[in-house]
Amino acid sequence: MYKKILAAILSAVLMFCLAACSADKNKDTKAEKTDITFCLEWTPNTNHTGLYVALQKGYYDEAGLNVQIVQPPENSAATQVCAAGQAQFTVEGQDTLAAAFTSENEIGVTAVATILQHNTSGIMSKAGSGMDKPAGLTGNTYLTWDSPIELAIMKNVVENGGGDWNKVHIIPNTVTEEAQDVNENPNHAIWVFYGWGGINAKVSGVDVDYFSFKDIDKTFDYYTPVIVGNNDFLKENPKATKAFMQATAKGYEYAAKHPEEAAQILIDSDDTGALTGCEELVLESQKWISEQYIADADKWGTIDSERWNKFYDWLWENKLIEKQINKDFGFTNEFLPQ
Repeated sequence: MYKKILAAILSAVLMFCLAACSADKNKDTKAEKTDITFCLEWTPNTNHTGLYVALQKGYYDEAGLNVQIVQPPENSAATQVCAAGQAQFTVEGQDTLAAAFTSENEIGVTAVATILQHNTSGIMSKAGSGMDKPAGLTGNTYLTWDSPIELAIMKNVVENGGGDWNKVHIIPNTVTEEAQDVNENPNHAIWVFYGWGGINAKVSGVDVDYFSFKDIDKTFDYYTPVIVGNNDFLKENPKATKAFMQATAKGYEYAAKHPEEAAQILIDSDDTGALTGCEELVLESQKWISEQYIADADKWGTIDSERWNKFYDWLWENKLIEKQINKDFGFTNEFLPQ
């Protein structure tokens, strides 16, 4: 009887120890997850869907990552937040990154993937107003963000299209509803990203004309938007970076194949209220943009060296940047799934 009691006690102790070890192991595994903050550059939209899909589907968790998606602080640019190490990743455009790469105090970020394979931006105007081609802007009004690169691109496409840039009336762009603006102002032309602004016109029942920059000149088929990472984080955490990019790629690949489900995930994930009342726009935008994530590329995220360099060479040749950007500088494909 004594031996049986002793055996029972030892068995209980052993089970307790195994349970404790298992708990400690799970605790250690949880503690080993890498914290990553992703700072959006704007309120949630269909450019960001793959991130939310990866989060909701548990892809980041499976990769050993604790990912948080946040908005930039008020009056702070997301790229500066990332460069300062307050976030490990953010979203930016190749055109706006040019200033970061050529300023006196170079901002320490690198593009690690492109969200869309092609530049989906262009000029939208009311249908029948004569601005379906660049030359048609002559004598009409263009709403500008007053960016030197933006204005140089506009001057190039208008003049190469047979128009007179000097006869284009330029006013500040303070518009939040592009479709409504061109509908009420038939002489207005606005630079929009078709996946949101163009689709919004369709959803709103506004007939518009549109021409794409990439169809006008392949030089302007630059990469926008792209995911950029903090240089110190990329250097010090290559395994975590690769895990993050693989999970993110999986999220965008899923969104490409399941646009309706992905749209609902985006809507449900929005904690800013920006998408409230915009459910139809989100769905239609997602259906369109899901085909742009990979498009004609072999896989999601890949940045082509020739296209990247061609745009920066054009900026340098047209004296739009302070110094020449070296070939292949500012981007890498090394963290993408092979």
